Amino acid sequence: MDRFEPLRRRTIALVGLMGVGKSSVGHRLANALGLPFRDADTEVEAAAGRAIPDIFAEFGEPAFREGERRVISRLLDEAPHVLATGGGAFMDTKTRELIKAKAISVWLKTDLEVLARRVGRKDSRPLLIGKDPMEVLKAQAEARYPTYAHADITVETGDAPHHVTVDQLLRALSAYVEEQSQ
Repeated sequence: MDRFEPLRRRTIALVGLMGVGKSSVGHRLANALGLPFRDADTEVEAAAGRAIPDIFAEFGEPAFREGERRVISRLLDEAPHVLATGGGAFMDTKTRELIKAKAISVWLKTDLEVLARRVGRKDSRPLLIGKDPMEVLKAQAEARYPTYAHADITVETGDAPHHVTVDQLLRALSAYVEEQSQ
């Protein structure tokens, strides 16, 4: 048995603020573990047949969150994989309960200045349209951090290269799985 085999038994769900690297780091974590990678946002767009900003504009955030919950529920019923969730997914009580029951949840936590720099480079985030990224991130951190703290594991990442973050994740996941098996 290789040392990562125990990490392949359950889905690993990445949670955290926008720009923290759930998708980019998630891809690399999945590759390191030999697991499939799934991105909840991509899956929501495929299910809805439209982009997330369009879903927000046309139906509002509550409808988006409902669709997101259904998609995440379906994904969690699949074989183990690495799942990048949307930044607000874990805030929904029912979605959080599904993740806690069927996956190992990992909060990726990064300094807000780093996140503001990252998210300021894209205009594809509906919650940032016409707003100062740092103000939005501060408000989200205040609102979301107490809930994100309910994740099984917290990994503090910095502005390090992705492979450093993946190594941190592998160590934290291994320690968690080891602790749970005792």
